[in-house]
Amino acid sequence: MAITSGLFRTKSVEQSIRDTDDPDAKLRKDLTAKDLTIFGVAVVIGAGIFTLTARTAGTVAGPAVSLAFVFAAIACGLTALCYAEFASTVPVAGSAYTFAYATFGEVIAWIIGWDLILEFALAVSVVAKGWSQYLGDVLGSSAPVVHLGSVSFDWGAVVIIAVVGALLATGTKLSSRVSAIAVAIKLGVIALVLVVGATYFTPSNLTPYIPPSQPADDGAGGLHQSLFSFTTGAGDTSFGWYGLLAAASLVFFAFIGFDVVATTAEETRNPQRDIPRGILGSLAIVTVLYIAVSLILTGMVSYTQLADGNATLATAFAIHGATWVKNIIAIGALAGLSTVVMVMFLGQTRVLFAMARDGLLPRGLAQTGRKGTPVRLTVIVGVVCALLAGFVDFGTLEEMVNIGTLVAFVLVAVGVLVLRRTRPDLPRGFRVPFVPVVPILGALACLWLMVNLSIETWLRFVTWMALGVVVYVAYGRSHSVLGRQRPDPDQPELTTVG
Repeated sequence: MAITSGLFRTKSVEQSIRDTDDPDAKLRKDLTAKDLTIFGVAVVIGAGIFTLTARTAGTVAGPAVSLAFVFAAIACGLTALCYAEFASTVPVAGSAYTFAYATFGEVIAWIIGWDLILEFALAVSVVAKGWSQYLGDVLGSSAPVVHLGSVSFDWGAVVIIAVVGALLATGTKLSSRVSAIAVAIKLGVIALVLVVGATYFTPSNLTPYIPPSQPADDGAGGLHQSLFSFTTGAGDTSFGWYGLLAAASLVFFAFIGFDVVATTAEETRNPQRDIPRGILGSLAIVTVLYIAVSLILTGMVSYTQLADGNATLATAFAIHGATWVKNIIAIGALAGLSTVVMVMFLGQTRVLFAMARDGLLPRGLAQTGRKGTPVRLTVIVGVVCALLAGFVDFGTLEEMVNIGTLVAFVLVAVGVLVLRRTRPDLPRGFRVPFVPVVPILGALACLWLMVNLSIETWLRFVTWMALGVVVYVAYGRSHSVLGRQRPDPDQPELTTVG
């Protein structure tokens, strides 16, 4: 196989796998399919199930929010199949970054790695702040925030990041056990919500299932409007069929995180078998739960009673006088967000670990030592995310997590087609069915969701990517391990496969 050089030099799958044997940068293989499924459920089921469902039903889709979850699950499932094939073929830390290095070349791998750095860092920080707010609810007080003059310090967010960082530094197996406990708690809370909610279920509340379309009243305009609305002048409606499609774009983000499972491929005992099971199994579980909760919620009360933009799952129970459920929901959300912070934190360190091992970031960061975990990176990520969560008010920066994820999804879907063509000989523990239809549909679905994000988000994303290119030119390109193996960048590398 001929591999191009320069900016688009690719790193062979065989080389990526050989790098996992480096004794100074070797991760411990502790995880099973059960552990990966727990990680997947842990990161996907967060506060979204307690808040996003009610808000979307009341302002965008009505009872059809359950169908929106189905549409979103289909789009997410198409991409999950692609992740499963890649992770079983290239069982190396780094997820989409590593996959891009094997298919599109170094510069694209760097760009997607830089993109994932933004995604995970913001996700950890934003979710930690949400955890802090729920901690205030559980403690019966306001959010754990200290005001230092004109500066506000969210100590609750810093506490959860510090605890999670300490757990991850000890090893992923212990982290998985803690996640299992937290997942059990939030699944128990969800089960209680379904059982109690069913006693208030009234079928007539589901009619009309798709409410008539009406003009949106969100005041969005200028840079706050979606790229789709800006370019077409359409989409400024709620409910109806367009509202249903817009709702699918919104609730899709409740599924974000399953791709983190792929970052643990190198730490999995049997990645060819267990990674696909972990990704697809966790996605199936959370899809059933999302649909069940949305049906119960919209059957408990009329969607018009959830029109307040601050409506949550607890709102429906409060309407029926079951306010005691609110505290239980807060506990479930607290457990849910704890695991989201943990798994997103894990994903951040593993992407940075892969980039450092390849020399695109300082190689010293990839050292694992006797524990088999990148402790240095874990500490650095913890400090940075704690500073962000403790002192920064994110506001609309949350959408940056979404666009970063979707870019990675598109590249992985397209990458499956590229690797099928360039390396048909590779053993694949899992194969995407109906190629090229499934990867193409997955990429198109993600692109559709991307154009529904605001212009403001797109501009910020482009700015971050431009900064990443500068960092790569200034450091990554000259320090690349793969580049140093080829003194003359104008001479293509010839490799022997087999």
